[in-house]
Amino acid sequence: MLFGNKSKKRLLAKIENDPSDQSYWSIVRRQFRKNRLAVWSLRLLYVLLFVAFFADFLANEKPIYCKLEGKTYFPILKQYAVNAGWAQWDAKFVIANWSELPYEAVIFPLVPYSYNTIDRKNLSYTSPFGKQNIRSWRWWHWLGTDQIGRDVLAGMIAGTRTAMLVGVIAMAIATVIGVFFGSIAGYFGDSQMKISRIRLILNMIGILLGIFYGFIVRTYHFEAGNFIIELSKSLGIFIFTLLIANVLASILKRIPVLGKKVIVPADILVMRSIEVFNSIPALLLILAVVAVIKKPSIFYVMAIIGLISWTSIASFIRAEFLRIRNLSYIEAARAMGFSDWRIIMRHALPNALTPVLITIAFGIATAILLEAFLSFLGIGIAADQVTWGSMLNVARKYTSAWWLAIFPGLAIFFTVTLFNLLGEGLTDALDPKRK
Repeated sequence: MLFGNKSKKRLLAKIENDPSDQSYWSIVRRQFRKNRLAVWSLRLLYVLLFVAFFADFLANEKPIYCKLEGKTYFPILKQYAVNAGWAQWDAKFVIANWSELPYEAVIFPLVPYSYNTIDRKNLSYTSPFGKQNIRSWRWWHWLGTDQIGRDVLAGMIAGTRTAMLVGVIAMAIATVIGVFFGSIAGYFGDSQMKISRIRLILNMIGILLGIFYGFIVRTYHFEAGNFIIELSKSLGIFIFTLLIANVLASILKRIPVLGKKVIVPADILVMRSIEVFNSIPALLLILAVVAVIKKPSIFYVMAIIGLISWTSIASFIRAEFLRIRNLSYIEAARAMGFSDWRIIMRHALPNALTPVLITIAFGIATAILLEAFLSFLGIGIAADQVTWGSMLNVARKYTSAWWLAIFPGLAIFFTVTLFNLLGEGLTDALDPKRK
């Protein structure tokens, strides 16, 4: 060996902290690594994402792999296909007790319970340290059970997936909306956005028709079908309506009267919209919307949180665009004849997204905390769905079940703190004064 372990570590440290590499993101990475709390938060985030992504393979009453009557099955993967409507279970598996089948070979998840599996032998709040009626240690409830015998550890794993989904999807929705409106407001201002009369009229009509036919008319489909599939269909209808409106506008704008340009005060419209949204208490708005939904679903909560969280992102993007829209490289792009939308997407937007990363980190923490609060109140989620907040709600009804309060409460505190530390680390790393 040419180098010992200590020499290797010193060499790697020198390479990672090489001051000769002065690219922007290299500086950001070096600055971020100096914050040990942020680095460990990022590593723990990877663990949470792993648990969320592979939740069904970590806690499930169905085996990962099994061999039965000479045939090989992958029940968890098969369940995905069944849920999507691509396959059906054989009659013998519909009401089967997966833990008692005569397997020739089987591999169960680490936790042999789903979040909704009811263990009738351990009902009424079985403590993790109390006596449990189980066949072997393999079936031990390591974090106890709730009032109807559901495994708390399986519920914690399912709650991790729900929390990550809520945070990521809600902020993805907020980011798309905020970036779009913030870019328009900051780049065009109040006097630079010019659009033909017919395009303006048809886009307004297209938006109204898209909302009506894509979402309002299809309310029943959201309640009866798969939310993700139905949402994709509704978004497709909305986008298709806007495309038709713009195609018609491109044809009709050749008429002089209809093709005359009008100035749209984009900045004023966006800023007034932000002020209106910020003036409405978020919790009150969520409660009002959830109250009119007939079939509760966590996906509605994600969508609502995303639709009310875009204002801060839009404000940051607008401020960045106001700063960079008159810089030399933007002026050069205009001089070369590039369209406004190309300049926004290819040149301005990539250089304006830096503060959005910080907002997203703090926004995910807020979304997770808000979802836990709504679940604690029993609002916006299905009765059979388990989240960290719903487990805390059960603990409130039976105060002696301390494990139902401690473990979900610590999970919420840990996750929210983790994202806040990530946000602080990004704030320091992206601060140009620390370069």
